[in-house]
Amino acid sequence: PIEVMDLSFALQALSTEYIALHHKDLKPDVHQVPDEIDRMVASYKLASLNLSIDILSKEQEEYLGSWDHGT
Repeated sequence: PIEVMDLSFALQALSTEYIALHHKDLKPDVHQVPDEIDRMVASYKLASLNLSIDILSKEQEEYLGSWDHGT
């Protein structure tokens, strides 16, 4: 569906640009889409739907990053 294709095409195009700009720093391998590109595409998609994502509070970030909480 088009709702998935637009995200896929955006990620492909921006990842291709990233490779073109950073090819000297990349070794031959399979690479993940850079986090900043993934987040940028997601935020644009959400904005196009008039939606937004919550931002974690400091306490939530601490909880997610700890093995001590909840045990």
